[in-house]
Amino acid sequence: MKTATDIFERLRNGAIISSDDPDGYKLREASYATKKMLVQINNSADPAEIRDLLSRITNSEIDESVAVFTPLYINYGKHTRIGKNVFINFGCTFLDLGGITIEDNVQIAPQVCLLSEGHPVAPENRHYLTVGHIHIKKNAWIGANATILPGVTIGENAIVAAGAVVSKDVPDNTIVGGIPAKILKSIE
Repeated sequence: MKTATDIFERLRNGAIISSDDPDGYKLREASYATKKMLVQINNSADPAEIRDLLSRITNSEIDESVAVFTPLYINYGKHTRIGKNVFINFGCTFLDLGGITIEDNVQIAPQVCLLSEGHPVAPENRHYLTVGHIHIKKNAWIGANATILPGVTIGENAIVAAGAVVSKDVPDNTIVGGIPAKILKSIE
C-alpha cells in the first residue's frame, strides 16, 4: 500500500526530490521496468499489442482508437493518461514523473518531447528533480520536434509549430511557434 511519502506520489503532487532522497533508487528501478516493456512495444508492428503494452506501461486502458507509431520512449509511464482517438507518431519521448495528460483527438507528430521533469537552476541544487504536470487539451496538434516543458497546458484546438519549445501555457484556439514559443495567430 502506498503511503503519503511514496516518492512517485510526492512527484505527482509536485514535490522537489533531492539527490540524496532515500527512495531515489526507486525512480531508476521503475524506469528499468518500463524499459523492458518498451523493448517489446518498440519491436511490435501489431497495433493491438502496442496498445496492450502501453496500457500496462501507463497502468490505464488505452482505447482501441489510439494509434502509436513506435518507437516510443517513456521513463515511467504510470503518470501518463491518454484519451481517445489520439495519434502519436514515430520517436516521441515522454518523461512523465510530473504527469502527462493527453485528451481526446490530439495529434502528436514525430520526435515530440513531453518533458514533465527538470532540474533547478542553482548549481548546488542541479541534481534535484523538479516536476510540472503537462496537459494537452482536446483536438490539439503538436508539430514535429516540438518540446513541451514542465507545467505547460496546451489549450483546446491549439497548434504547436514544428520545432517549438513551449515553456508557457498555450491558450485555446491559437498557433504558437519559435524558441521560446510565442503566439503566432488565432484560429478562427
